[in-house]
Amino acid sequence: MENRTVAIIATIAAVLLCGCPGLFICVIGAVSVAGIMPYTTDVGGYSSSGTVPTSWGFAMLCVALIFILIPILVGFFTLRKKPDSNLVVPPSEPLPPTM
Repeated sequence: MENRTVAIIATIAAVLLCGCPGLFICVIGAVSVAGIMPYTTDVGGYSSSGTVPTSWGFAMLCVALIFILIPILVGFFTLRKKPDSNLVVPPSEPLPPTM
């Protein structure tokens, strides 16, 4: 396989494994910050209900931004055009005489 093919596969894998979950976590975090994320629990005959704290929503938004940033960085660093290392640039000034 060629390096370009590996870069495309890595970018697609990063989008599927980090980007999509990041978007879902972002939506859940935004709903939690808005205060409309209810929960209901029933354990051993004791039931409780309420809303998810907004601090959890802010934490989810921060984690989501990191997850969304990962595929962007992977795509940038793997798909960018790298300078040719074999290219020799002649000097613009003449070389000084040798002794």
